[in-house]
Amino acid sequence: MKEKFEMAHGTMNMIQSHEPWTNYPSPVVGFQNNPTSNPFPIPKPIENRFVTLERSELSQWVEHITKQLIDDLPEPAAATTTTDTLQTSEDYFVPSSLSTDLISPSKISQRSYGDHDHELQWGNELQLHADNNIRARGMSKLDEHGLSLITLLFECAVAISVDNLPEAHRMLLELSQMASPYGPSCAERVVAYFAKAMTSRVINSWLGICSPLVNYKSIHSAFQVFNTISPFIKFAHFTSNQAILEAFHRRDRVHILDLDIMQGLQWPALFHILATRMEGPPQVRMTGVGTSLENLMETGKQLSNFAKRLGLSFEFHPIVRKIGDIDADASMVQVRRGETLAVHWLQHSLYDATGPDWKTMRLIEELAPRIVTLVEQDMSQSGSFLDRFVGSLHYYSTMFDSLESYLPSDNPSRHNVEHCLFYREINNILAIGGPARSGEDKFRQWRSELGGRNGFMQVGMSANSMAQAQLILNMFPPTHGYSLVQGDGTIRLGWKDTSLYVASAWTCSHASR
Repeated sequence: MKEKFEMAHGTMNMIQSHEPWTNYPSPVVGFQNNPTSNPFPIPKPIENRFVTLERSELSQWVEHITKQLIDDLPEPAAATTTTDTLQTSEDYFVPSSLSTDLISPSKISQRSYGDHDHELQWGNELQLHADNNIRARGMSKLDEHGLSLITLLFECAVAISVDNLPEAHRMLLELSQMASPYGPSCAERVVAYFAKAMTSRVINSWLGICSPLVNYKSIHSAFQVFNTISPFIKFAHFTSNQAILEAFHRRDRVHILDLDIMQGLQWPALFHILATRMEGPPQVRMTGVGTSLENLMETGKQLSNFAKRLGLSFEFHPIVRKIGDIDADASMVQVRRGETLAVHWLQHSLYDATGPDWKTMRLIEELAPRIVTLVEQDMSQSGSFLDRFVGSLHYYSTMFDSLESYLPSDNPSRHNVEHCLFYREINNILAIGGPARSGEDKFRQWRSELGGRNGFMQVGMSANSMAQAQLILNMFPPTHGYSLVQGDGTIRLGWKDTSLYVASAWTCSHASR
């Protein structure tokens, strides 16, 4: 019992460390002996974990106006070739509902979005609903300003979706004068970043180019800050590590392929466990994928030094490629006979191009790993511009709200994350993302693709992985609104009733290692 308490205490110490991973203390994180044992009590049913707080007004506004937009879209047969059928997210924790005091939007008569007059009529009626909503709820001037911004942003998105670029340009100029990324409200900050991304989209449509340079140092620095002020990155790291640890049980030669290793923040915790497991440490090889050779070499050096201090046999192999451009052969990934292979992918939208998803899928199929750990942002990045706009606006308004529950609007760490991470993702999704913009085929949901292929079987996330996620969530008081759900073999971490990150694990049915 004392040993279990010390292990749990050590886990919390490591999770709470705000220093770079090279300074992590030595206590072990994970469950190193029998992978089926669990030194932590199994969390109670997660439906009890939901926070009974009012949803933020920004999330309500976004959902309300989204419903208005979806209701007013024409039938697919009536749509022009530039507008695809709108797909809505069905991945919320629980079906969301609007409060009864919101004004129910009336159905606007069907019309062609190619007709500019009808488009303006849509915008006028949407603004009327917003005005009614303001009066009905007695909103403050700050609330009224935010709702007006969200409404105008939706009008602009509709104009872009039908290639009415002059009208979109006019509205974007107006938004740029009304919204600032330093604003006091989430609504203003979200609108400012979305308007900036949509401006890039309009410029791209006119000039045919939009490929911003990647400042990897600023991205990695902001990524570390995000890791300290929210549970999302730790959730991805520790739940995946637990699944990989269980797959490596009693294996003496192991190989980890990280499809986007960045600074390798995830792996020291796993190295601790492997170096001290009862059956002895395995030989560890790691292949890290990235597009900057300098960053890869630095990460490999840090990991090698860390493993050496633990007495762990370790090799690092860098691959300077986009994720979807790796050839599916052993000469590039260098899988050796007798190794147990794990593939890990923490997905995000920080890069404007990663290569087609089908190439990454083919690589994983050819490698036939014993375990694939996947952590996805719970939103679709495929489909039409309007698809991506609606899904990403709901997703990132929730992300901004989650940070606001923890940090004030003038906090520099919060602005760093919003500007260097969230805005970059928003820009890549709206200005560049999607098959029509980049030529890259994107899966709507990787879990569905893996589940639909005969070569892969889902491995349910274990009670141990759930315990890891619960420990991370316990760092944040319930008043901050983070929620955890386990079901369908996955673990979901979100904010209030919106799922934001989903962790899952898979195995290849013909894996020989």
